[in-house]
Amino acid sequence: MTAKDTRTADELLDAVGPAFAKLRRTSVLQVENPLSAKDFSRTLVLNQVHEHSREPGAEITVGRVAELLGADPSVASRMVSDNIKAGYLVRVASQQDGRRTVLRLTAAGEKLMARFRAHQREAFTQVTADWPESDRLTFARLMLRYVDSLEALQDRRSAEDV
Repeated sequence: MTAKDTRTADELLDAVGPAFAKLRRTSVLQVENPLSAKDFSRTLVLNQVHEHSREPGAEITVGRVAELLGADPSVASRMVSDNIKAGYLVRVASQQDGRRTVLRLTAAGEKLMARFRAHQREAFTQVTADWPESDRLTFARLMLRYVDSLEALQDRRSAEDV
């Protein structure tokens, strides 16, 4: 996209979906200290555990990871098992129901997530290096607003399913 974008509103809105797909594919930019492709994939699960286990009283199970990723439970189970084998996650007994196991990040998992966050920040910095600071911050605010709205929509749908 150039500074003077002449696309119509419909053309811009139609381009959003493919743009999101490109974000995922190209976010493994060669920045300093890049993650391996395998660890990059592992962060899909680790990010869900990291984000959602911080909520008060939240316990993240494999089933919840599957829901959050929109994945089949067997796929989520394999992804979780891979993270456990890599030393990034552990299964622990639930404090709310001792019959269940929940997922927790290990110190290595926390370290990988810190590296991933730094990687994302560096990629954003490189991609937007020639943008005015006000555009960078506006884009960041709008992206966060979009994600908040997405989560609110998911919460409403979950409440309707009850």
